[in-house]
Amino acid sequence: MSSHPLVHRAGAGAARPFHPWRGPLAACVLALLAACGGGGGDATDPPVAAGTSYTAGAITGFGSVIVNGVRFDDSGAEIEDEDGGRHGADDLKLGAQVEVIASSIDRAAGTGVATLIRFGSEIKGPVEAVDVAAGRLTVLGQAVIVTPRTVFDDRLAGGLAGVAVDALVEVHGQYDAAQAAVVATRIEHEDSTSEYKLRGELQSLDTAARSFRIGDALIRYDDTTRLDTALANGARVKVRLQTTPVDGAWVATRVQGGRSGLDDGDHAEAEVTGRITAWTSATTFSVDGLPVDASTATFREGPAGVVLGALVEVEGRIENGVLIATKVHLEDEDDDSEHERGEDYELHGAISGLDTAARQFHLRGVTVHYSDSTAWRDLGEAQLADGLQVEVKGNLSADGTRLEATRISAEDD
Repeated sequence: MSSHPLVHRAGAGAARPFHPWRGPLAACVLALLAACGGGGGDATDPPVAAGTSYTAGAITGFGSVIVNGVRFDDSGAEIEDEDGGRHGADDLKLGAQVEVIASSIDRAAGTGVATLIRFGSEIKGPVEAVDVAAGRLTVLGQAVIVTPRTVFDDRLAGGLAGVAVDALVEVHGQYDAAQAAVVATRIEHEDSTSEYKLRGELQSLDTAARSFRIGDALIRYDDTTRLDTALANGARVKVRLQTTPVDGAWVATRVQGGRSGLDDGDHAEAEVTGRITAWTSATTFSVDGLPVDASTATFREGPAGVVLGALVEVEGRIENGVLIATKVHLEDEDDDSEHERGEDYELHGAISGLDTAARQFHLRGVTVHYSDSTAWRDLGEAQLADGLQVEVKGNLSADGTRLEATRISAEDD
């Protein structure tokens, strides 16, 4: 099967080019958002069947994969990275940003059957600065914001405090255009890599010097650079880089359109949780590069807060590459009500690596810690055993490296 980065699979064995923008409605939206970048493509490929659903957001649980509160059965799904490389379910990590093509979603049960899951990150490269007090770090010239909901690879003991300058990390998250920073949902330690990468807004384009900037990173390109998108100030791009700078600049090996989306057709259902990356009005904006037409949508909290950088949940359908919204909900990042109830993350599966002295075990690749404050349902602490099927709900530990269980329940095999 092809691993070309502009190809995705739509069903068993099928493949077709990925074109994130298409159709007359998309063209109208793009005209309004032109200053904020975009992409291109042709209209020769058939759309995805309208009966499928499209979901985008961060993974908040497993059993199989939980995104935007929906539990997707991934047992028959193709799983790939943003370059089309094939992966197994174990490569999906808590806090990673994913897109899911699935069956029609049973909203009452909160379930769906995934056919394709794609994951990707925003930045991979060396850490240049760490400010634990401010909850920030700088990677490849990009500002990264850490929040109480940022998941850290357990190899980064201490979370942000365990991140060293010059360490190699991969940052999953979404770009906050209002703060000119990536808000991290997951940060992983990397032992080595053959290339660096970053996604961001192209600025200071100098065609004579063949250079541009993304954040504070100076990037040069030459005749060997593969350009898969037009270079223009304001365009959102993804750049692959050599790992050694030359004369103070990073050397690009490839420049692509910055939308990470795998969607190239119509979907009767769509739900996207992300940040507004381009804005014309409360009814015409983009979420992580996906154009949204909210002219007939209802706004749960009103339209006033729908601004550049806002974290939103948008429901509707996708037509011609545009999300036609029926509902727009503002996600309140300062609302800790769910966090206090221990509902941030949810895991289902079989216990492994039980350590009764440390009062912890592993579940779906996550370290789970329990304590005297953990509530138990249909079992007690003494009944824990490797192989036992459980459901765990909880919050991240202070350093973001493990799940602090607020409730553990027995589940049937």
